[in-house]
Amino acid sequence: MRILVLGGDGYLGWPTALYFSRRGHVVAVLDNFAKRRWEAELDVAPLLPIGTLQERILAWREITGAKIQAFAGDLQEYDFVEFAVEEFGPDAIIHYGQQPSAPYSMRDLRGAVTTQVNNLVGTLNVLWAMKEVAPQSHLVKLGTMGEYGTPNIDIEEGFFEVEHKGRRDLVAFPKRPGSFYHLSKVHDSHNIMFASKTWELASTDLNQGIVYGIDTEETRLDERLATSFHYDSIFGTVLNRFCVQAVTGLPLTIYGRGGQRRGFLNIRDVIRCVELTVLNPARAGEYRVFNQFTETFSVCELAALVSQAASKLGLEVATHHLENPRVESEDHYYKPAHTQLHELGLQPHLLTEETLAEILGRIQGASYRVRKEIILPSESWSRKSRAMKARASL
Repeated sequence: MRILVLGGDGYLGWPTALYFSRRGHVVAVLDNFAKRRWEAELDVAPLLPIGTLQERILAWREITGAKIQAFAGDLQEYDFVEFAVEEFGPDAIIHYGQQPSAPYSMRDLRGAVTTQVNNLVGTLNVLWAMKEVAPQSHLVKLGTMGEYGTPNIDIEEGFFEVEHKGRRDLVAFPKRPGSFYHLSKVHDSHNIMFASKTWELASTDLNQGIVYGIDTEETRLDERLATSFHYDSIFGTVLNRFCVQAVTGLPLTIYGRGGQRRGFLNIRDVIRCVELTVLNPARAGEYRVFNQFTETFSVCELAALVSQAASKLGLEVATHHLENPRVESEDHYYKPAHTQLHELGLQPHLLTEETLAEILGRIQGASYRVRKEIILPSESWSRKSRAMKARASL
């Protein structure tokens, strides 16, 4: 198959491209390198050194003999998007090409506007290009479980049946996003659903949980193939951050009481889920939703798991509860469905002590690169908290 990976320079996009390339697919990546600019703007960096996209592509070819084509440009520029899609002629378009951070979207007005414009305009341009030059393509879009929020009912996979005043209908599951980033994903879902129905496009929305891990089979082949593992307060995810804190002797920082429960999955399972979706495409005119995670944990449960695994490696780990910089429920009901990817054949890598020991070991090897000053949150999403901070500084 011909696979076009949008955001192919990123944490998930790069190892996804390698995975499909290694299995004989014709692969191209597209990126505008905005994430690297945002990192420079905020003075944060991945744990492992990351070469340029071209350097990594050349390394991949040297190691495996396989070619990956690259398109450098912005999804917000329609002419470029149409050119890349028509030039490559993809069977599947895997869309990771967005601003991926809720904290970035909440830090200031610029972050909120950048997130919404970048994410919404980019996806609209992709949909329009599919309509114009690649109507046979299947769009596989990375969404988020955060679209649903934490409702006090079971969460279904995208849709559920409602009875109202004696009539029944299948409707989209209600959305309660918790940041401007998550809102951008909700708007994307609506746009994709509308475009799929109106233009008879095939699309799958992967509502993904929180990802953890550093390596895949492909990135392990050579240090030049490493992907961008983040641990900072803006682009790092909670489990990755906990693992870095455990290795460097810092307390695991739990936001609030730590009862927040979310879905999680290993980076290797992200790629397998995407593969299963690509190999089992939606029909023309069909918009599907798969909930893409393998397990659920509360923040306190994660901290306990990391502490236990770290202690087996001789690391002493403490925990520390911070005032929650986010506006979210800290104790809530959470029961989301996630059956469709398992039915397609997903065999997940669960979060075991061995898995954590592997991640901790990799971090130990690069611990000299850890910058402790970028781990703790520096922004609050709450207007009240900001006002209190301002008064305290007077």
